[in-house]
Amino acid sequence: ATQVTYYVGTLGTHTEIKRVAEEKVTLPCHHQLGLPEKDTLDIEWLLTDNEGNQKVVITYSSRHVYNNLTEEQKGRVAFASNFLAGDASLQIEPLKPSDEGRYTCKVKNSGRYVWSHVILKVLVRPSKPKCELEGEPTEGSDLTLQCESASGTKPIVYYWQRIREKEGEDEHLPPKSRIDYNNPGRVLLQNLTMASSGLYQCTAGNEAGKESCVVRVTVQYVQSIGMVAGAVTGIVAGALLIFLLIWLLIRRKSKERYEEEDRPNEIREDAEAPRARLVKPSSSSSGSRSSRSGSSSTRSTGNSASRSQRTLSSEAAPQPGLATQAYSLIGPEVRGSEPKKAHHTTLTKAETTLSTMPSQSRAFQTV
Repeated sequence: ATQVTYYVGTLGTHTEIKRVAEEKVTLPCHHQLGLPEKDTLDIEWLLTDNEGNQKVVITYSSRHVYNNLTEEQKGRVAFASNFLAGDASLQIEPLKPSDEGRYTCKVKNSGRYVWSHVILKVLVRPSKPKCELEGEPTEGSDLTLQCESASGTKPIVYYWQRIREKEGEDEHLPPKSRIDYNNPGRVLLQNLTMASSGLYQCTAGNEAGKESCVVRVTVQYVQSIGMVAGAVTGIVAGALLIFLLIWLLIRRKSKERYEEEDRPNEIREDAEAPRARLVKPSSSSSGSRSSRSGSSSTRSTGNSASRSQRTLSSEAAPQPGLATQAYSLIGPEVRGSEPKKAHHTTLTKAETTLSTMPSQSRAFQTV
């Protein structure tokens, strides 16, 4: 994009040119002073920058061209055509923002002068903008689209639009959208709906050109967020429940194993009682009991003697019920030997009784 403005004043022609950075520009300067006398021709280009500083860009003098006069423009400036034939235009390539300013072309030959002035504007394209989202893209909420270029010639114009991804989609912003005119790169999307989801593009442009960026908006259901939170809570609760069941199962197994280890030491109520073994009193005890009865009978009266006799006879004869019960509790391993002992004991008691009877009779005779 080039804009050239010409106007003529007392000091010569004035021209204004706008050109984009990194391109090539030609600043015009024409004269008719070189053909008759080429040896005395002098050409000089001067630059006055935006800060008022002046410096020489290129010169022709004494049949020599001097074009490496400044470090900033070294190797980038030259005469565009045959300056001796009347075209002393200046060419700059590639153009940089530092080249902006007011250029003056002075041609002198044999006391005659030609002056030309060119105002050069160097335009810088906007840098690639950065697209951002501010806010939560949930249904019913508001979302701000932010777009900004870090560099570029002012003013920079921002423009937001939707990118059509499917047939039938609208390229315009949602109906409830507001542009911040104090900051044109910001757009507020109000009361988001599912239809607000999509791809949005921001374009930053100026006189030099355009750059753009894109951002995707995905509107989420509020219910879906609740469902996700509920699902997470359910998973955590389920994991805790499984852990509790495993813990209870392990504890139950440990308790059963402990009970099995202690079971042999316990007495069950429904278990059969151990069989007892009754031992028949020895013959010595029976003899002592008989002797004590005999001695008491000698010191007693006649009625006592008769009672002693009955007592001895009852002791000598075992009671049927008691003997049966005692022998019924004896284990099978001793049933063969115990009856022999009982028979021996019975014989001993009988002998004692018989030996006692004569003494009692003699006692009664003495009395």
